[in-house]
Amino acid sequence: MSNEMKQEEIETLRELIKDVDTAMLTTATDEGLVSRPMRTQEVEFDGDLWFFTKKGTDKHDEIVHNQDVNVAYVGKSYVSVRGNAEIVEDIDKKKELWSKVHKKIMQTSYDDPNVILLKINVEAAEYWESGNLIKKIAYFYKRMTGQSSRSVDMNETIELDG
Repeated sequence: MSNEMKQEEIETLRELIKDVDTAMLTTATDEGLVSRPMRTQEVEFDGDLWFFTKKGTDKHDEIVHNQDVNVAYVGKSYVSVRGNAEIVEDIDKKKELWSKVHKKIMQTSYDDPNVILLKINVEAAEYWESGNLIKKIAYFYKRMTGQSSRSVDMNETIELDG
């Protein structure tokens, strides 16, 4: 994939999610899928999504066992992002992304050793524009690394008139 196309897809996704304060993070458990609201980081999307959480939470434990996640955004459009989650404990990155809102929500500070970041390496995204539900697909990770986009296995969307 050319850098120009990669940048265009990143900008499209950035524009779609930039004003959405809360996303739904879906992880896999032994019992099935679980979704929960997560505060979107106030950082410009560059191909990765970032969220704060704490060690020992269900989502932390689920990601340790299965890194495949989905992040859903509802704003002017409906956006579904598939990716691979990574636990990041870098103190400088935590400081960079920390805000007063996080301090209030998490009741601690960024240098608390239990505070961690979830870095979602975006592999693919699809979105539906409000009103007409036209499917758009943007492949990120697979094409950036030169892997075949066929291996992404995106599901088809069935639109029902009515």
